[in-house]
Amino acid sequence: MRRRQFNKTGTKPHHDSGRSKDNGQVRSTIIIPNYNGIKYIENCLKSLEPEPARVIVVDNGSTDGSRELVEEKFPSVKVIALEDNQGFCKAVNLGIADSKTTYVILLNNDTVIRRGFVRALEEPLQQDRRIFSGAAQMINLSKPHLMDDAGDYYCALGWAFAAGKDKDREAYQREREIFASCGGACIYRRGILSRIGLLDENHFAYLEDIDIGYRARIAGYRNLYIPEAQVYHAGSASSGSRHNEFKVDLSARNSIYLIYKNMPFLQIIINLPFLLIGYFVKTFFFIRKGLGGVYVKGLLKGIRLCLSAEGKACKVRFKLENLPAYVRIQWELWRNICYRICF
Repeated sequence: MRRRQFNKTGTKPHHDSGRSKDNGQVRSTIIIPNYNGIKYIENCLKSLEPEPARVIVVDNGSTDGSRELVEEKFPSVKVIALEDNQGFCKAVNLGIADSKTTYVILLNNDTVIRRGFVRALEEPLQQDRRIFSGAAQMINLSKPHLMDDAGDYYCALGWAFAAGKDKDREAYQREREIFASCGGACIYRRGILSRIGLLDENHFAYLEDIDIGYRARIAGYRNLYIPEAQVYHAGSASSGSRHNEFKVDLSARNSIYLIYKNMPFLQIIINLPFLLIGYFVKTFFFIRKGLGGVYVKGLLKGIRLCLSAEGKACKVRFKLENLPAYVRIQWELWRNICYRICF
């Protein structure tokens, strides 16, 4: 697999050897949102040095010196510095606005990629223009024999989930279609973003990747799991843990908004019995974690967001031409209840 490194303008090779390896073709811009990622960001950027892509770090007002580290040690990386934490979605959207390449690659700051990552993500999209996104194989950094994410799914219970979480990697080596690509390590086709919109900044963080994948599916595009593109992921580097008040509150809020935004009224009614069961189970789960109150308050915030002008303005309008896509999606929402058990 041929590869080449570029400077922050994406026009001049950092090493002459890169020119012959990839014929100067830079198709992707890698966007890394960073918030106090001093523990991880250096290793992440070092792993990207051989890759044929422009790299942008969007810093969300970090106070731990991570922005200064990037500026000092990685002069070929462009840094967009924000004064405060404006969220994952805003950071990514600013990076996309600064990109000019055919593809944009989203990457968490707590990752280390395996060589060939960029070209592995690009190849399936080069072959099929109906593919909107590709999800990398995300591997548990501390337990590399286990998966972290093998593509994201969404089901009629109102649950989003990562295939393969904490399971043996060997079972997840085949390419397949998925519901959406995890924003921690994925590729998007920029041309389609101009049609379906960028990340919804109402989310701030969490479930924004399910939302954009959902919108792409409604418009008739595909999302793919690409196991050849491999990345090691620490996980929960910004929020601190898998279940905490910040994450539970935002995820609960956004789970309500996701349904309102992407499902026509009739589809919400069809799925309502499943959704009620799903939210009841989740409420009980978080009560046992000592976060039940936080979860319920998050759900109420989600209802308020749906009723707000900002929420209503972002709702996906039903178009009759998209009816076949809605039918396929509804079948998957039911089927993915079984996938949640199996995957």
